[in-house]
Amino acid sequence: MGVMPVNRLLVSMAWPMMLSMLVQALYNVVDSVFVSRITTDEQVFNEAGEFVSAGTDAISALGLAFPVQILIIALGVGTGVGVNAVLSRALGAKDQKTVNSTAVHAIFLMAVTYLINLVIGVFFSRAIISGQGADGRKLEYGTTYLTIVCCCSLAVYMEVIFERLLQSTGRTLLSMIPQLAGAVINCIMDPILIYGLFGAPKMGVAGAAAATVFGQTVATIIGIWLNLKKNPDIQFSFRGFRPNGRIIRQIYSVGLPAIIMQAVGAVMNFGMNAIILSLNSGAVAVFTVYYKLQSFFFMPIIGLGNAMVPIAAYNYGARRRRRVIASFRYSLIYAFFIMFIGFLLFELIPDTLLNLFKTGDDTLILYGVPALRKIGVHYLLAWFCIIASNFFQALGNGVYSMIVSLARQMAVLLPAAYILGKIGGISLVWWCFPMAELVSLLFCVFFLFRINNRVIRKIPDEGEVAAA
Repeated sequence: MGVMPVNRLLVSMAWPMMLSMLVQALYNVVDSVFVSRITTDEQVFNEAGEFVSAGTDAISALGLAFPVQILIIALGVGTGVGVNAVLSRALGAKDQKTVNSTAVHAIFLMAVTYLINLVIGVFFSRAIISGQGADGRKLEYGTTYLTIVCCCSLAVYMEVIFERLLQSTGRTLLSMIPQLAGAVINCIMDPILIYGLFGAPKMGVAGAAAATVFGQTVATIIGIWLNLKKNPDIQFSFRGFRPNGRIIRQIYSVGLPAIIMQAVGAVMNFGMNAIILSLNSGAVAVFTVYYKLQSFFFMPIIGLGNAMVPIAAYNYGARRRRRVIASFRYSLIYAFFIMFIGFLLFELIPDTLLNLFKTGDDTLILYGVPALRKIGVHYLLAWFCIIASNFFQALGNGVYSMIVSLARQMAVLLPAAYILGKIGGISLVWWCFPMAELVSLLFCVFFLFRINNRVIRKIPDEGEVAAA
């Protein structure tokens, strides 16, 4: 952390995280690609008299269920962040009792959280989908998908927590194995269960949910096995277990801010679905597809930013200003390169990207091509905001990251989408993304100047430390 060339150190730490994030992006996309090809004899037309295929409605349904999926991931990953912090600290202090207790508490907390999801899945799935304005086929598809995802969410929670336990003890490469296995299983099972191949029942949208759950279950089993056989730093035992309020508070003192920041995305998605659905029912599929496609560019940058955090934080603590700045600078360079590729693809070949989702009607191309080109403009700004937010966290100013996220998604994006929709309909709504990103950029620049004056300038260079 303190001696390896910063560029090489960043690359060595970032690629596993970026690959892991790409796997998560794959999860997001595969379901939609396969459900877009669902067919039915039922003829449905939208408010403009345009034919809407079952595939388009199926994609829309997945988008309407996505806010709850974001919330599920937020609860799991946020709790995992807290577990990582508490468990790693206990490992450093050689407190084996706390290490083991934290691991057991992590499993307990995920089981309790799952029970809440089970109640939501059984009793509230339909209300959540209809609350965004869905009806007809979208409502039925969305309710089916969300019910299965919520009722079987124990698998995703267990997958996340057992991966985090491996990461906490430094076994980051092992933690990638469950993710990769789950993604591969999901890709294999999607067409089998959706279309009823090889004698399996033809389940349609329900098959997409079942394939995801099946992949997560396999990943969980592998994660459990790896922890029991390859992770000697943790010993699991529920004998005499009682919830310990002190450990739970420690976990959520770190994990709750992470949960809140990710949960904001769920609120944003719910609001955008409702706004878009009120303007044009077919455009919900466009927003869903965009969100799936953008994950291929945003998720690797998030992984890159996560890799930068410990490098910048370590060298900040070691009082090495040049290495702190270098970690930020190299991260910005790589992030720009990734996002610029996304910008070019969205501007030059949006129809090719949309044709990955063969819906059987013209909705995606008709509304999607201009939408992707407008939304793609914000890629020229987003790379900087993502890395800057991670940099704030590395220097102990996580509240700045939270302010940027809240300002972008709640204070600007949703109000702008609503106002633009009222002024110019669906064609103007998509400009809310560049507008929100511009505001985020302004916040980031302001906070960077503030941190530079109050923190970075006060960090001595290596030469200054030696001279002292």
